Amino acid sequence: MTTKKSKKPVEPHAQSFDFTNDVTWRIFRIMSEFTEGIEFVSQLKRPVTFFGSARFKEDSRYYQEARQLAKRLGKAGFTVVTGGGPGIMEAANRGAYEAKAASVGLNIQLPNEQRTNKYVKNSIAFYYFFSRKSMLSMSAQAYVFFPGGYGTLDELFSILTLIATKKIESRPVILYGKDYWRKLNYFVNVNLLKRHKTISDNEAVIYSLVDSVEQAEKVIKRSKKRVYSFM
Repeated sequence: MTTKKSKKPVEPHAQSFDFTNDVTWRIFRIMSEFTEGIEFVSQLKRPVTFFGSARFKEDSRYYQEARQLAKRLGKAGFTVVTGGGPGIMEAANRGAYEAKAASVGLNIQLPNEQRTNKYVKNSIAFYYFFSRKSMLSMSAQAYVFFPGGYGTLDELFSILTLIATKKIESRPVILYGKDYWRKLNYFVNVNLLKRHKTISDNEAVIYSLVDSVEQAEKVIKRSKKRVYSFM
């Protein structure tokens, strides 16, 4: 005679496990973003990263000049890299697209905005701002900063700091548009350098101030091939 063993009921967990708020899960997600991001940008050839406001429209001077500069650089064999969004980012990707050159977007995942513009040919999306920022900071042999808001200024001073502290090798940092950048340039050279001496002479000349596509193109074409150096 055989007897059937009764199955013991499975005890439910005391509480549900929230993966999205677990520290270990977040660490692995960050590691994944950095691993995939480094692999992605390390494949780019002669990359030039464009920064600037997402709010500039097609009829803006800066939109059109970013587009023109990117088009020229694309024809010269450079890869154009942006944050993948609208405004200056779209203009630069558009110029590269029109030149049939590599047009890259490092996008950020946001609930209601920052969608990848239609001129991006190759892209990668990041959940964390700091992951994306690191890739944008390390991915270029030259940087072009068009007028922008807090995000643009944040990127600018991060890159200037990395170069000043030799965390990355020196490379061209171009501030495009004298009308916009003139007062910041004055602040750096008068307030920081001369009056308060919070930076040194060599740190005051890390960037270049230009006001035309031709000037920016000339500086970029003199830039050295990028050597990867991640923080």
